[in-house]
Amino acid sequence: MDGVAIRLGEYTTLRLGGPAAGMVTADDEEKLISAVRERDETGAQVLVLGGGSNLVISDAGFPGTVVHVATRGDAVVGSDPERSEVHVEAAAGQDWDEFVARTVEAGYGGLECLSGIPGKVGATPIQNVGAYGWEVAQFLRWVRLYDRRRGETVTLLPDDLELAYRTSNLKGTDTSVVLSVCFALHTDGLSQPVRYGELARALGAQPGTRVPGADVRAAVLELRRSKGMVLDAEDRDTWSAGSFFTNPIVGEAELPAVLERVAEAVGADVAVPQFPVDTGVKLSAAWLIERAGFGKGYRGPGGRVSLSGKHTLALTNRGTASTADLLDLAREVRDGVAARFGVVLHPEPLLINCSL
Repeated sequence: MDGVAIRLGEYTTLRLGGPAAGMVTADDEEKLISAVRERDETGAQVLVLGGGSNLVISDAGFPGTVVHVATRGDAVVGSDPERSEVHVEAAAGQDWDEFVARTVEAGYGGLECLSGIPGKVGATPIQNVGAYGWEVAQFLRWVRLYDRRRGETVTLLPDDLELAYRTSNLKGTDTSVVLSVCFALHTDGLSQPVRYGELARALGAQPGTRVPGADVRAAVLELRRSKGMVLDAEDRDTWSAGSFFTNPIVGEAELPAVLERVAEAVGADVAVPQFPVDTGVKLSAAWLIERAGFGKGYRGPGGRVSLSGKHTLALTNRGTASTADLLDLAREVRDGVAARFGVVLHPEPLLINCSL
């Protein structure tokens, strides 16, 4: 309710964030649109909040109203028998992993590698969420939005969103509110081809093969748990925003110089994980962080924050941290990697009323 101070740390997976002036919970699409439209008409500041899994909110909080997206539900809205596809639409406030689980249980393949990712459906096209070699862009059919500038509902196709690695033209803007998302999934019950060696080994399968989607989901969840990437209130390694830094993409022209610095720092005989992408080569942020001297469990200010004890890409709140503590550790890691390897890491979560 407006006028009642809300501590935003209660709504983020980092459990960090100061107060907001008020909150409106929108459990249906009409309420969601009305809540945003009414405040836009008065010029009030609005923060649209889903699962809070990809946000870093300042200790000062947010000086406006939070509109909490709590819409739920999903349904089959079409199909393409010639392509053995089914089209499934989900509300923006639907829990993402619950949605993935239902598609797998229904025998629809495609999203199984994205199991265990926290957050809501509406955030997935904004961030172009991905894992184990697959990303939302590869299954997206369309996104329905409330366009705040025009005051109307619109439907955008994937090409309209300029989807790229962990981003879209919606990320970092407040021009639209996602209402629902539609995915094209296949109906044979099999997964997408297994791309990552780690996942293939867990499945006992050859890379490039397709296996039952349920088997991939189970293996992905187990791998993510081993890295502290499945939410667990009792496990402080999961008090995070997931991977804090994106894997850096280095252009072909810059790559030799980067590899030379890596060789000087860690040895010429050390293999550097590299993954070809359209714009160059993607390097492993976790690998760079660890070899820049920031191992698993590396502690920041006063031990109140640390890198996860299971995965160096996650910055975690150990229970008594502030957002300032977290950002200090993030800067230390970012600057340490840049100094050692000449590679600048960029944050994956959105920073609200704060910066690195």
